[in-house]
Amino acid sequence: MSALDWQKSSFSGDQANCLYVAATPTGTVHLRESDTPDAVLTTTPTTLAALIRTLARTPHVRVT
Repeated sequence: MSALDWQKSSFSGDQANCLYVAATPTGTVHLRESDTPDAVLTTTPTTLAALIRTLARTPHVRVT
């Protein structure tokens, strides 16, 4: 990955497992976890929003 501006999730706090997100000029969104920074998930804003909506309405999943 070339110089992405990684932003730490505000829900990560001071915990060891932090989620980072970065957007590119082409419109893709990249996600990575602090434990495995070389493993990067690439998606689109539309697909990520759909995932979050689905998780939020699934009773056994807590999304805050």
